[in-house]
Formats: sequence, structure tokens, C-alpha cells
Amino acid sequence: MPIKYNKLLLMMQQKGLTTYKIRKENVISQSALTAIKNGKSVTTDTIAKLCKALDCQPGDILEYEEE
Repeated sequence: MPIKYNKLLLMMQQKGLTTYKIRKENVISQSALTAIKNGKSVTTDTIAKLCKALDCQPGDILEYEEE
């Protein structure tokens, strides 16, 4: 997948948004969280929810890399 989530995972760590907090507050679904951790695609709705929770823009958490 050419979209990388490394920036997202780093920002989550920096802002204290743990996987426990994501599940507890129902920020995104468990399947979406698993997809992100495995480098799979997620919906724009999921990206929007993460941006809201992290107070950021999509470019702050996503990166495109050619395969």
C-alpha cells in the first residue's frame, strides 16, 4: 500500500491517544485500527475521525510512498 501511517502512529503516541482510549471513546472501529497497524487502507471517514481526535490535517498523519 503506498499510503503509510507512520506519522499517524507517532502523533498518536505524542498526543497520548492510545489504542485503549480509541476503543473506550469509540473514536474509530477496532477493524479500522487493525487495518492502520497492518498498513491497509481505511475510509476517509476514519481519517476524518482521527484528524478530529488529534486536531490535525490528513497530511499531518498520512504519507504517500511509491511502491
